[in-house]
Amino acid sequence: MVSLSTPSRQWGRAVVGISGAVSECSDMTLFFAPRRTATRRELFRTLALLAVTALCPAMVQAQAAAPPALVLVVRHAEKVDNSADPALSEAGIARARALAEALVDAKIEHVIVTQRQRTRLTAGPTMSARGLTPEAIGFGASMDAHVAEVAAAARKQTGKVVLIVGHSNTVPAIVHALGGPKMADLCDARYASLFSVVPGAVGAEARVVVSSFGVPDAPSAMSCAGMVPR
Repeated sequence: MVSLSTPSRQWGRAVVGISGAVSECSDMTLFFAPRRTATRRELFRTLALLAVTALCPAMVQAQAAAPPALVLVVRHAEKVDNSADPALSEAGIARARALAEALVDAKIEHVIVTQRQRTRLTAGPTMSARGLTPEAIGFGASMDAHVAEVAAAARKQTGKVVLIVGHSNTVPAIVHALGGPKMADLCDARYASLFSVVPGAVGAEARVVVSSFGVPDAPSAMSCAGMVPR
């Protein structure tokens, strides 16, 4: 998993070409060690390499088995309170707008949210800009079942760019279900992280880049112990 810090608009432009067709594949070795703060050119190169190396094997297989081109996973934005189904706070509304700005050139084609309004409101500006209606997936019998259903729904979007808005205790699990690394739940104060996942075949490792959007999280948001997921 690669972690990058870059301005939101520049990152949004970087994802534009990931869903495009790759006309020719050849053997290649992927090696990069980006700095914590990457230049725009380095970020473009990294994402291009991720896309090409992920898409080449899929082109050899039957088209029906192809995964989504790119899955973007974020946590809902800041809440107005800790009630059961709160709306977004002013900071959350601003972050939802920042997400739409970051993804303006990403050409989002499908959006997955939960039944909680904070996920739908977070995706709202992005959906309005693209004329999209979200696919809402409830929590169901268990959190594991919910995560599996979300990952399966994303995988059905062959060749598309998908946005998933989840929760502090589902975002890492969804990334893992799509082939990314296993991670702990997000800290309660962590809202700015954007997980970009280039899935492979089911059961194969995915390529994952972690960036950020909107107002940066406080350094303490990256480390917590014994938090209650919300």
